Amino acid sequence: QDPDAGLVPPMQFIPLLEEIGLILPVGNWVMQEATRAAASLQAMGLPAIRIAVNVSAIQLRQQDFVRSVDLAIAAGGGTPHGLDLEITESVIMEDIEANVRKLDAVRSMNVGLAIDDFGTGYSSLAYIARLPVDTIKIDRTFIMKFKNDADSMSIVQTIISLTHALQRKVVAEGVESEEQAQLLRLLRCDQYQGFLFSKPVPLADIEKLLLSQQAS
Repeated sequence: QDPDAGLVPPMQFIPLLEEIGLILPVGNWVMQEATRAAASLQAMGLPAIRIAVNVSAIQLRQQDFVRSVDLAIAAGGGTPHGLDLEITESVIMEDIEANVRKLDAVRSMNVGLAIDDFGTGYSSLAYIARLPVDTIKIDRTFIMKFKNDADSMSIVQTIISLTHALQRKVVAEGVESEEQAQLLRLLRCDQYQGFLFSKPVPLADIEKLLLSQQAS
C-alpha cells in the first residue's frame, strides 16, 4: 500500500522482492498467513476452505523448502490447514528430479499442488504425467481470447482433455464473463476463477462472503 500510488500490483513488487532477496521471508510469511487465515475462518464456525499461495522459483530452489512449508502449517495450528501451493510449469522443469522429490514431500503433508499458468511454458508431457500435482490451471491468456479464436479454443479443449486423462482437476484462470463460463462448462472444465466471481478482496470481506453463503 503506497501512500502516493495506492495499491502496488504483484506484477510490480514480486520481481523486486526476488531481485533484492526478500522473496524468501515474504514468501514464508504469506504461507503462514494463509494457514492462519484458514484457521481463523474455521474458528468462526465457517466451513473449511483451501487457500492457494503462489511459490517463487527462488523458494522452490531452497534446500529447506519442505521445512518452510512444514513451519507454515504449524503456524496455522497443524492439520487440517487448507494450504495449496501453485507453481508455474517452467519453474518445476528447472530441476525436475529434485523438484519432484520436494513436491512429493510437501504433498504428504496434505498440501494441494497446482501447476499455474499451464500452456505458457515448454514442458514435456512425459514429465507432466510424473508430477505429483492435483490441479492444472489454464493460463488466462487463452481464456481471454478463446471465444473468438479457434486456436485458443482448441488449446483450452486439449488441456482439459489431457488433464482429465491424467486424472487431475482443471481450473480456468481469468474468467470475466458468463459467456466464458458457459463455454468452459460445455468443455467440462472443473472450476473457474476470475472477476466474474469476485475481484481480490481483504480477509474481512471474505469472511462476510462466506457468512452470507452460510446464511443462504
